Amino acid sequence: MSLPHLLQLASPALPIGAYTYSQGLEWAVESGAVTDEASALTWIGDQLEWNLGRYEAPLLLRMLEAWTAGDTDALLELDAEYLATRETAELRAETLQMGYSMKRLLHELGDFPPPLLDAVAVPPAPTLAYVWTCAAAAWQIPPPDALTAWLWSWAENQTMAALKAVPLGQAAGQRLLQEIGRRLPAVVERALTLAEADYSNFAPGFAIACCNHETQYTRLFRS
Repeated sequence: MSLPHLLQLASPALPIGAYTYSQGLEWAVESGAVTDEASALTWIGDQLEWNLGRYEAPLLLRMLEAWTAGDTDALLELDAEYLATRETAELRAETLQMGYSMKRLLHELGDFPPPLLDAVAVPPAPTLAYVWTCAAAAWQIPPPDALTAWLWSWAENQTMAALKAVPLGQAAGQRLLQEIGRRLPAVVERALTLAEADYSNFAPGFAIACCNHETQYTRLFRS
């Protein structure tokens, strides 16, 4: 069941509301930074390389390891650290809303023992990363596959946002995903061995885009 569970976690049908967020991409389109397929690839690819790949992915690896070891203290510390890196009100609200939705989903699936569900409920408002890695660890998904699924799901949501906001055609979206897919193995391989001292999500342009989106006059997405 490892592969079906992996596909379930990566599916856009996962009912946590990811499709309602653009993470600043909508403002990048509004500002003229993203105008076509090439600039959309630059925006998504740079975030994958410099933000998610060097911070979120290795942090998720540590969460997976903590779930496997049953180290609640480490999990709470990692959850708080992840939440602290959400630099804007919208990014913070996004991960808390999706964390809440994911937590509710785990209860409704009926596939997780009560002690695990109790552990998920320890933080009053867990991040998506906290709850998502709980499911991945409980379903015994290998860490490289789990990280690939997390990054792919993010990239797919970003691509769908670009299709709506730029807008782009369906074939352009598939070309974007094809190119991002080529880059994922190297990003995941680095995340598996990256030292904590080398973690970095320094992306000021991304933070500015997210801040500006909060006051954007017309918009399709919640962040």
